[in-house]
Amino acid sequence: MSIARGAYEIQTWGTIVYIEAASTTIDRAAIDAAIEDVKSFVTDVDNAFSTYKENSFISRLRRNEIEIGQCPKDVQEVWDACQNAKYLSNGAFDPWAVKGGFDPSGYVKGWAADHIAHILTQEGCGHIQVNAAGDLTLRGGNILDSGEIEPWKIGVVNPENRAEILRIFEILEGAIATSGTYERGAHITDPFTGVIAIGAKSATVLGPDGGLTDALATALMVTGDEGADLFGQPELAQYSAWCIDRHDGGAWGVGPEFFTPNAE
Repeated sequence: MSIARGAYEIQTWGTIVYIEAASTTIDRAAIDAAIEDVKSFVTDVDNAFSTYKENSFISRLRRNEIEIGQCPKDVQEVWDACQNAKYLSNGAFDPWAVKGGFDPSGYVKGWAADHIAHILTQEGCGHIQVNAAGDLTLRGGNILDSGEIEPWKIGVVNPENRAEILRIFEILEGAIATSGTYERGAHITDPFTGVIAIGAKSATVLGPDGGLTDALATALMVTGDEGADLFGQPELAQYSAWCIDRHDGGAWGVGPEFFTPNAE
């Protein structure tokens, strides 16, 4: 069996998107061509969702120059999804409660990672890892040169020591997002108080939807351990969370990733 594979870095959104893609049905040239389509997509995302570009739809929304109904389908989709995430998080994720108005940055990277994976899948890549600055979408498992498929192994590092991996999650299909002070320092605002969130030191969420895992990880940075109750909602039955407490440094987990049925 012939396996074509490639690894790519795309500078966008003020960060770097890392992509690993492999296929048993198309060659490396076809994977490279698919990556060109991905590059066009991430440029479109930046032009639509950037809060730094004056003419982006999000910037125009924030200045009240247009209404959401005048925006493209993708922007309306993210707006609606953010409303759902706000509801599921009991308001701990609230992109409307930020300085300057609606800012979906805490949702868009995970949403975009899902779309990137979809583009690659549609063009023949069966094994994909997309890492958009801590928001990962994974498809098909990691195919080895032998043809064996193993889960993607995703490590969560110690927010106090980037060289130390505290936990490794193994994922064949799905998304995982980690929020913390790793890249941008303390940057998440508590929508209830308007000051920097102090609920958790680090929050990781796993689930089928990249945008929602991104939003829930942000929410847990606000709520800390009180956010564990959110995962009792039926809408979040397929989601798991693992958090490091800001105060005592302890960790807790909730959801199917941490549930082991009793042996019969």
